[in-house]
Amino acid sequence: MLQSSFLTDLLASITNRAQQTTATKDARPINELCHVLLSDIGDVSAIKVARAVLQKYRAMDKDQRMDFFRHLADDFDIDPDAVATLAHSYEKSRSTEDLAALAAQAEPRRQEILRRLNRVPGATADLVAMRCDLFEAIRQEPTLARIDLDFAHLFVSWFNPGFLVLRRINWNSPANILEKIIAYEAVHAIDSWDALRLRLLPEDRQCFAYFHPCMPEEPLIFVEVALTNGIPGNIQSVLTEDRAATPADKMDTAVFYSISNCQAGLRGISFGNALIKHVVEDLSASLPQLKTFVTLSPIPGFRAWIDGVQETLSGTEAEALKVALAQSGSRDDKSNDTLRRYIAHYLVKEKRPRGDPANVVARFHLGNGAIVQDVHADGDASDNGQRTSYGTMVNYLYDPARIDRNIEGFTTTGTVATSRTIASLLKSAPIPASKADS
Repeated sequence: MLQSSFLTDLLASITNRAQQTTATKDARPINELCHVLLSDIGDVSAIKVARAVLQKYRAMDKDQRMDFFRHLADDFDIDPDAVATLAHSYEKSRSTEDLAALAAQAEPRRQEILRRLNRVPGATADLVAMRCDLFEAIRQEPTLARIDLDFAHLFVSWFNPGFLVLRRINWNSPANILEKIIAYEAVHAIDSWDALRLRLLPEDRQCFAYFHPCMPEEPLIFVEVALTNGIPGNIQSVLTEDRAATPADKMDTAVFYSISNCQAGLRGISFGNALIKHVVEDLSASLPQLKTFVTLSPIPGFRAWIDGVQETLSGTEAEALKVALAQSGSRDDKSNDTLRRYIAHYLVKEKRPRGDPANVVARFHLGNGAIVQDVHADGDASDNGQRTSYGTMVNYLYDPARIDRNIEGFTTTGTVATSRTIASLLKSAPIPASKADS
């Protein structure tokens, strides 16, 4: 269910507590403060030291932050010899005491530094931002990636979906939240307040976002939903300004047409699966006439892949594909049929070396139990759609009766669940396996 007034008050109190944080003056260098933070000091003193560390970090320039990360990586790492000794002891004894000692020694001390920093009100957002800086540092010095193992380990727990709050975003939401929806939209750009109003105000358009209680003014991920009659295959029909709103008694389909992750510092921490399930539950409860839940998803990477395939073809097939790509985004049925066969092959048959789908969006939805329902050669006429995928799009269907079975098949054998439409397209797939794998 969406937030109650009690939860709203709780989030407001957390925000106020963070805003009331006072500055801390401490002349000691940040490296020394990190050692002090791990020492046996009282809780009040520890919070003061942690606040000083965060303040000093925020004031650093790029080079100083690199030095800080090197310090975390080298001076607060595990002691491999001590871990090996304790592992040998536990192997012999299997005692609780030896296991506890091993577990403590096997954890880098910088993890505890991060935990203690997070005791400061508002520090969670600081640590998410710090991880963004770390990503940049890793590009320069890949050995710093071991620090990210600690961030990721802690963030998976701190941002467990059980802690997250689902909030509906509408035209009456606070302006600072609406501004962030505009800024963070990653699939179909929102270029004005009027464009945002058209996505939030009509009754057949909804938006939901996850928030964390410690970051109540920062959406973590949000999904935009169109309530339609039937499954659309073209994003312009969903976003057009002069469309007629779907009457409530005609709404039978919820279309997730844009899912945007908002926090770069939470990369690799998955919320999408829980968000979709949560929104489906909420929509099903409030709009029981909805029977179908699908996406209208982009196919990033398709253009690069098919351009490569085109170079391997010759004769009639090469000419047909050339015409289809030249007319992508058009309503030419013959060209669309040609392109749709390639789309289906790419989504279902093309794999990474580890055996999962080559397409990143496909991996997400299929891993969450969706079905490849239909593909569209003229799905996105925008410049971005043409640039990334020749305007192609795909519907992934979430059928509650099949989700668990689909997840099991995908995770155990790599089976991709498809509709009859896609199965039919695959029977006429134009690319021999040898060429598809080359």
